[in-house]
Amino acid sequence: DIKHLIGFSQIRDFATLVDKNRICDEDGKAKTSYYKALSDRRGKGQDLGKPYDNRGRGNTGGGRTQGNGNCYN
Repeated sequence: DIKHLIGFSQIRDFATLVDKNRICDEDGKAKTSYYKALSDRRGKGQDLGKPYDNRGRGNTGGGRTQGNGNCYN
C-alpha cells in the first residue's frame, strides 16, 4: 500500500501531514471505487431469464414414456 511507503515516522510538520493525509484519502477512495465497480459488474446478469427456451417442448422429464404415461397398464 501507499501508506506503508509514506512512513508515518517521517511526518515532522503540519504541511507534510496535510499532504500525506490527502494522498491516503485519495488512495482509499480509489480502492473503494475500484471494488464497487467490480461488485457492480459482478452482479449484472443474474436477473436474466433462462439462456434456453423451453416453450413447446412437451415433456421435459427426460425419461421415456409408453402409452398414456402410466407406469402400470
